Amino acid sequence: MGYGRGVTTRSEAVGLLRSATYGVLATTFSDGRPHAAVVGVAVTDELELVFDTVRSSRKAQNLERDPRCAFSAWAGAITVQLEGRADVLAGVELERLRRIYLDAFPDGRERALVVPGLIWVRVRPDWTRLSDYATDPPRVELVP
Repeated sequence: MGYGRGVTTRSEAVGLLRSATYGVLATTFSDGRPHAAVVGVAVTDELELVFDTVRSSRKAQNLERDPRCAFSAWAGAITVQLEGRADVLAGVELERLRRIYLDAFPDGRERALVVPGLIWVRVRPDWTRLSDYATDPPRVELVP
């Protein structure tokens, strides 16, 4: 998939996020201070992000208190930014999305066995934008 031109479709956004693998998740502390953390994400065809973390991590505690978050990733001169809400996965959704995560990060299987308090988190975006800085002028477009 080439990214030399404007990226506008959901499937292209999913492809970009899958090629980026890692990005920066932004949350806030209870006093409003920002917190940013690099996370490895798997992405569903519906543009859901999935990552693992320990329940005691700052990002997990921030998201449990306030599920609003932002995420940014890049591959070359193409970036994606999104804002959405996170939830800790359980039940059928945990099984469905953990499978997708473990396909992207096979080392997560071992991590799940040895890391106490490991949880999986989903972010569902309600706003997504892609920016293509390889074009002149750059293209900045919302993803439907």
